[in-house]
Amino acid sequence: MYSINKMVKVLKGRIACSIKSILIASLTVCLFLPFIDAQTSGIVQSFGEGISAKKFYSSAIDEDNSVWFLTEAGIISFDGTKWALHNSNPKLASASLKDLAYDVTSNGQELWLASPSGVTVAALPINVKSGFATFNTENSKISSNNVLALAMGKKEMRWFGTDKGISALNQGKWLSNSYDDKYPEALFQIFPITSMATSNNGDSLYVGSQGGGVMRVYRNNVDAISGASEFVGWGPILMPSDTVYSIHISADGIQWIGTTKGVARHTGFKTLEGWTVYTTAEGLADDLVQAINSDSKGNLYFGTVNGLSVFDGTKWTTYRTKDGLASNNILTIAVDKKDVIWVGTDNGVSSLRNGKFISYR
Repeated sequence: MYSINKMVKVLKGRIACSIKSILIASLTVCLFLPFIDAQTSGIVQSFGEGISAKKFYSSAIDEDNSVWFLTEAGIISFDGTKWALHNSNPKLASASLKDLAYDVTSNGQELWLASPSGVTVAALPINVKSGFATFNTENSKISSNNVLALAMGKKEMRWFGTDKGISALNQGKWLSNSYDDKYPEALFQIFPITSMATSNNGDSLYVGSQGGGVMRVYRNNVDAISGASEFVGWGPILMPSDTVYSIHISADGIQWIGTTKGVARHTGFKTLEGWTVYTTAEGLADDLVQAINSDSKGNLYFGTVNGLSVFDGTKWTTYRTKDGLASNNILTIAVDKKDVIWVGTDNGVSSLRNGKFISYR
């Protein structure tokens, strides 16, 4: 029989061991679980070793459902498991890139990159052996080497917005310009291009500008680019501002235009009809809208300087850092094939799935 003192010592030892086991188990769990930010309801994860980027300002989804971003650190991708920085090919410049677009052709998957030195097309995957080509004024009919924005149409129709106008490459053939009377070169100097989006058939292009509203051009039957019309506040239409930062054409053909004073919604192709404007009064997080996208269910996503707003056609929902966003200043939005929303900000990137955020920094 144990004495009372011996029993007390045994119990104390067992209690100490139990506490130690619990502490070790808790520490192990903490080491392997992602960090949950006490300030938000979201999860924060690391990009991994060798990647240090904050500003995610352009994005695209490829055929394999990987998401691609332009950042101040270069081109970054995420395949659902691993983040990768694509800087192994010294011939592929990653500095000062302006825009990124994805296309798939009979030659395979391609990434198009806008830069001050022309537009570069790189075959995927991007590595030290990747093939690529750069189009500039010396080897092509592009309007200028300073390419500001990209848009991919249908059947290898590519649109390039430069500081001297709009160029188009259709199935390997450069289209001539016949819009000079409506959109002279000087216009693009006064009102620089900020964003572009194609119609659903890929033949019409909507071009957002800084101060000049939206210019609309189209590919005509003689393989040229013609001027169609412009959407500007000084016309009898409901453009909230002539400074446009984002354009998105939803699956139903509706044109969504993000400005410094709210979002314009335009239906159809008649310039003077079909306008609606949404601002903070209707539920928008902020009137300065820098990114727009939509998912397969028809929900619209508006990235502002003060949060992400979701519009289902009736109700508005806004998310900010307190809800799990990496930052309220949203620069780009991509929607992948599983309707995961990728939100690029000035302080990392967040994914939104079923109302829950995971942020990467």
